[in-house]
Amino acid sequence: MLIALVAISLDPTTSQAQSWLRRFTRTNGGTGTGVSATTSTAEQDCRSEHPHRKRAPEDGGTRVCPGVHGFVVVISENDLRETVSVGRNRALADKEPAAQKWFGPFSSAATTVEWRSRRPGSRPYAIIQRWSLADNSDPDKDGRPRNKQIVVVTRLPPGGVCHVAYIDVAANPNADELARKAADDAVRKFDCAKDKARIDGTPGRATELAQ
Repeated sequence: MLIALVAISLDPTTSQAQSWLRRFTRTNGGTGTGVSATTSTAEQDCRSEHPHRKRAPEDGGTRVCPGVHGFVVVISENDLRETVSVGRNRALADKEPAAQKWFGPFSSAATTVEWRSRRPGSRPYAIIQRWSLADNSDPDKDGRPRNKQIVVVTRLPPGGVCHVAYIDVAANPNADELARKAADDAVRKFDCAKDKARIDGTPGRATELAQ
């Protein structure tokens, strides 16, 4: 349930002198009342790094986007599949398990990242992001695969950056609420080296594709 919404401006730490809206949203969920802030990973809000010159153009590239509390979000694309990781800088983000976590189908993450923390300005413990996964078994009239959406909950340091929970958007009208609850309840005790990302809510085609 939405309780409060405050908007402030945020100056990114990228080479571009740009700014965008950062929103704090207080919600009910998890073990108590949590706070969310959103930032952008759209190309214009990030620093783009092109593929190594020895790689083919279709191998994609990487963009580094400012987050909150000194974190950056690193989005890398290869063979039409993205990975999303978080760290204090790109080098640290690239070492996290999330940097090596891609889905089997062609996939991409939405350009809005929701950061979950206990209060505005405090260190975040998770990010929440929507992803689109291409479903080759469900083509449209032109033969292109239709996209299925999931919400991915990713834990943040200390203790590693990795996927914690998946929520099928089509099967769960309250997917965002379930994601916030998973972020509040599950990330602190989740071990990236031992635990496997769980499916919360009602499973669906998107969570099937994710696994």
